This record gives sequence, C-alpha cells and structure tokens, in this order.
Amino acid sequence: MADAAKAEGNKAFSAGRFDDAIRHFSKAIEFAPDNHILYSNRSAAYASLQRYDAALADARKTVEIKPDWAKGYSRLGAAHLGLGDVDQAVAAYEKGLELDPASEALKSGLADARAAMAKPRGPPPQGASPFAKIFQGPELWTKLTADPTTRGYLQQPDFLNMIRDIQRNPNNLNMYLSDPRMMQVIGVLLNVKMREPTDGMASETSEPEQVKSHPEPAKKAPEPEPEQQSEPMEVSEEKETKLIKAEAQKAKEAGNAAYKKKDFETAIQHYTRAMELDDGDISYLTNRAAVYLEMGKYEECITDCDKAVERGRELHSDFKMIARALTRKGTALTKLAKNSKDYEPAIETFQKALTEHRNPDTLKKLNEAERAKRELEQEEYFNPEIADEEREKGNEFFKQQKYPEAVKHYTEALKRNPKDPKVYSNRAACYTKLGALPEGLKDAEKCIELDPSFSKGYTRKGAIQFFMKEYDKALETYQEGLKHDSNNQELLDGVRRCVEQINKTNRGEISPEELQERQAKAMQDPEIQNILTDPVMRQVLIDLQENPKAAQDHLKNPQVMQKIQKLMAAGVVQMR
Repeated sequence: MADAAKAEGNKAFSAGRFDDAIRHFSKAIEFAPDNHILYSNRSAAYASLQRYDAALADARKTVEIKPDWAKGYSRLGAAHLGLGDVDQAVAAYEKGLELDPASEALKSGLADARAAMAKPRGPPPQGASPFAKIFQGPELWTKLTADPTTRGYLQQPDFLNMIRDIQRNPNNLNMYLSDPRMMQVIGVLLNVKMREPTDGMASETSEPEQVKSHPEPAKKAPEPEPEQQSEPMEVSEEKETKLIKAEAQKAKEAGNAAYKKKDFETAIQHYTRAMELDDGDISYLTNRAAVYLEMGKYEECITDCDKAVERGRELHSDFKMIARALTRKGTALTKLAKNSKDYEPAIETFQKALTEHRNPDTLKKLNEAERAKRELEQEEYFNPEIADEEREKGNEFFKQQKYPEAVKHYTEALKRNPKDPKVYSNRAACYTKLGALPEGLKDAEKCIELDPSFSKGYTRKGAIQFFMKEYDKALETYQEGLKHDSNNQELLDGVRRCVEQINKTNRGEISPEELQERQAKAMQDPEIQNILTDPVMRQVLIDLQENPKAAQDHLKNPQVMQKIQKLMAAGVVQMR
C-alpha cells in the first residue's frame, strides 16, 4: 500500500499537482513511517509550493532516518535556502557532497546557496525601480547582443557582473543608475532611443537634479567622455564578435544539414566548430548530443548534455533549453538501462527535466521508463516453479482456516506468476472468508479475464455478489458460467438461490430493514442510476402506478421489460 501511494505521489509530482502529491506521500508515510524516501519526496513537494517550514521538517526527518543518504541533505539545503537561512543551506549541501561528491544536484544547490550568501544582506534600496522587470527573461541577452552599443559592453566583466546582480535582486537596479551604460541598456530594453545630451542640454536639465541629490555634480559630468574616446575600438570588437557568431551559426546550419542526411561524423565536426567559435549558445552542445544519441554513443551524449546544463545555468539560458538537454540525457540513460537494468537514473533525469519545463514528450519518455522498470522487475521476479510452491502453501493454510496466511502465500504466488487464474480464484475464496468482498470480487473477475472457460471463476464471483445481496448480478454471473459448463452443479445451485431471493423480494417477503438496505445499495449502482434518470423509464414507472393500461403497453417492449426486471431484482420496484 505504501508503494502504491508513493507511485501515485510521484505521478502527481511529475504532473505538477503538488497538493495531491503531498496527500499521497502522507498516506504512504502512514503505512511506512520509517521510509526516508517518502519524507524526502514530500519535502520536495512542500518546497515546490514554497511551504519551506514543512519542507524543512520533512528534510530533517529524512536525514534523521537515513543520515548517510546524500539526497536528504539536498532536500535540507533547499528548505534552508527557501527560508533564507543560507549558512545552514551551505552546511547541508557541503555535508551531502561529503557523502556523494559527484552529485550534480548538491553541487548546483551549493552554488546557489553561496551566491545567496555573497549578496548584500542589508535592506534593499528604498523603493523598487519600475524598470526592474525588464531585466528578467531570456530576451535580455538577445537584445543586448543585437544593439551595436550594448554589444560592446558584453565584453566588460564589470558590466556583466552588474547585469547579473540586478537579475538576482531587481531592487539593486537603483544602485547602478549613475552608470551611463545602464541608461543605454534601459533604452535598448524598452526600445527607446536614448539621446546623449549636449553640453547645453546637460546644463539645462541634468544639473538642477544633480544639485538636489548629489553635492558634487560637476565631478560626474565628464564620465561619458572616455567611452566616446574608446568607441572606435569597441565598434571594431563588436564587428568581430558579430562575425564570429555568424560563422558559428553557419557551422550549426551545416551540421543540421549533415544530420538530416545522416552524415553524423560531418555533423559532429560542424557542431564542434560552432562550439569553438561561440560558447555562449548551448544549442551547439545539445545538437551534438543528439548526433551521439543517433550513433549509439550514449556516454558521449550524456557528457555533452551535462556540459549544456552546466553552461546553460551560467548563461541563464532559457529553461526550455535546459529541459531539452536533460530530456536528451534521460533518453541516453534509458538506452543504457537496457543493458545495465537500472532505469532509476533515467527516471530521475526526466523528472528534473519536467521541473524545468513541462514538455509532453518528456512526460511520455518518463512514463515509458517507469513502465520498463516495472516490467523488468516483474520479469526478474517471474518464476512459475516458486509460484506453484507458494500456491500449495496457500492451499494448506486455507484448509487450516488460516486465511490471512493463505492470502500472503497466494499473493506471493501471483507475484511470481501473475497469469495463473487458479491462484486468483483461491485468493478470492480467502477474501470471501475474511469478509473482504470487494477484493474478492476483483480477484474473481481477474480469474475470468485470464480464463473465461474456468467455471470456478464464475462460482466465486457469483457467490460474492450473492453475499453482497446483488442477486440480479449474481444471477447473470451464474448464467454466463453455464454457457461454458452447462452441467456444473454449483452454477445451477447459484441460479436457483438467486431466483428464490428475487422472487421473495417481488412478493414482499423480506423484512423492511433488508429491503431498505438493498434499495440503498442499488441506488449506488451506476446501472440502476441510469435507469432511474432515463426520462422514458421515469414515465413508465409513473404509468405503472397511475395508468395500468399504458403500463401494459410499455411492458410489451423487451428493453423496457428488461430494465423493469433489473429494478425489481434490486428491490427498487415491487410488482404485486
């Protein structure tokens, strides 16, 4: 039950339904309160909803149960970081890396925590800048690269640090407004032409404002001059950068053309050339990874995908590009799993990709990997000989009326051989003895599904339906069984018992309590509900009470009569 709830929780988490995931993981924890993975999963779900207090509590429980499990410290670090406790976050990530130095998740988390630690912890400048939002999103770098002036700034390390600081904390924009480059950047991002003031305009417009806010405006005025002096050199560098990027794109297009022709070696050469020219575009890496994937060079594919993810995070690349690299890595890991028999790395990678971007293709690949894992586990566990031994053990316990023990062995037999209808029939009999009628009914139906000619399946199913006082359904089950074994005495006796009970109901020979119980149960049956909500049948029932002549005409219709008989068998209608 814990595994089933966990599986539902994982499915909900992958679908982005974090509240549902929490509910399923909580249910799983009720069944397995010492399972550290369940607390870890629920911590991740809480963190996804930014409920960091709850995420921290589960993360602490995870490392308490399993202190040597590195991922628990990843959850702990994420929760601390979400709560703003960067010192504790760094400590948690460092502890996790001591246990698993190769963990990319822990490395990435530690980098984020240290970046947060490096930020100024004082209060932000008074009032947020109205321009702060324009510095968010992947189009920022595209616009700055496209503009001739700001493209030159991208070669200046202090400028790049300034932009990245604003991206991390938009309120810090106010700290850089005195930098002339920042005004140019704002103009480019807002698509507004920023005119450089003449000396006269500066004295008319800028000076009064500077007098109010800065005591020494005269010292700030000459700042634009050095930039103007170095402009010819910057323009030259810009042209060179533009040419290099154009050459890289040309190499990429050549690689794409070779890939379509399945000339993989040539495609790799072109993509490698593009990467050498321009390391600011991770698509060259992901494209080369795709070629390696087609060639069956899965390790090389995984290496390129890891590089793409790492470089993409440095460049603040579009999350879709990061997700694409992770999906491609997951596909390569799935291919490797066919030999290694370990699908868990691929499943974990696909799940990471979905947290970056919810792509239907990625979700499909995740589901396929999970299904392959289940099938492999079932295949490795399959053993008909052990299944027969477990079934015999179950039979012995059944004879001793030790039904729970019998269920345990029958269940193990089905794990070893899930296609044996006899075991489903035997376990259905155990469930019936234990009063677990819904479970018994499922087993009986599975027995019939696997072998429609096996009469025991019909007798099990009919008996359970009879005990549930669904006499009309039990009658149908027994009659269906007689089509395969017309002389089976158990089936014939079952038909007789059902007819007797139905007739007693029709004659009103059952107690009011039993009638009420049967009617209440019948009203929960979808088939009965459909009959009662059918406008035609509602009119028929009214005529049965108020217009006998019209009712007689209705009863000549075989379909109407069949529905009336179902209502009578269920105790909803009585004919006198």
